[in-house]
Amino acid sequence: MWEYTDKVLDHFRNPRNVGVIDNPDGSGEVGSMACGDALKLTFKLDANKRIAEAKFQTFGCASAIASSSALTEMIKGKTLEEAEKITNQDIADYLGGLPEQKMHCSVMGREALELAIHNYRTGDTSGKILEGRVICHCFGVTEEEITRVVRDNHLTGVEQVTNYCKAGGACGKCRDDIAAIIAKINGLGPKNEQPRPPRPGRALTTLQKIKLIEETLEKEVRPALRKDGGDIELIDVAGNDVFVALRGMCANCQVARFTLKDVVEARLKEFVSPDIVVKEAPP
Repeated sequence: MWEYTDKVLDHFRNPRNVGVIDNPDGSGEVGSMACGDALKLTFKLDANKRIAEAKFQTFGCASAIASSSALTEMIKGKTLEEAEKITNQDIADYLGGLPEQKMHCSVMGREALELAIHNYRTGDTSGKILEGRVICHCFGVTEEEITRVVRDNHLTGVEQVTNYCKAGGACGKCRDDIAAIIAKINGLGPKNEQPRPPRPGRALTTLQKIKLIEETLEKEVRPALRKDGGDIELIDVAGNDVFVALRGMCANCQVARFTLKDVVEARLKEFVSPDIVVKEAPP
């Protein structure tokens, strides 16, 4: 269970400014309900071009609700120029801190605010635009975004980047690219990174394969799924066919087939056997 500050719990249990403003001056929406985190932020300006009203709708965990609630309180009374200086760390600080594994909720708030201001200034309603080279294709995170969270939050490790913007938290193919970005920014190599276990070099018995599959699911797959309220259960193994069932928020996710192919199967191919084929167990 996460250890939240009293202020996080207060904003989670008593969220301020919930809802949507009719005919807002600015509106920004980030995330995806299918992936477990989504936030819509709307604001209205007064005659002096200050934010008079701000409301939010969010779908996510306690820290996502608290971060959204805090953000609406923080921006009220500010000009857009003042509001757009708010960083994700400012949101976390306002709440007395967030668990590092939940810092992506503060980043989501900052991104929604930037989109809402962009919407006000340009009328553009197209949502988040991926500018620059996409590093993490699983979560659609660009080099520019990773660079920003590393610099704004003084990050030094790939796991930290995953906690802040989810990049590298699924198939993991981009982790080396993330490490290179960190090294470039900090002028040194990433710290505290654990070496990846070598791919098995010998034939596995059925019992060894099942055990290694369980270990890989526990270490390499479940942490990413649980961040979005999901989970996975190993149902059966028949030769190289691995039957699993997605649980929680992942059970009815619209992108479940991509999760099974690009996350679960990719991890098992890497850590267990390149011949693994993951199949969803029949209900």
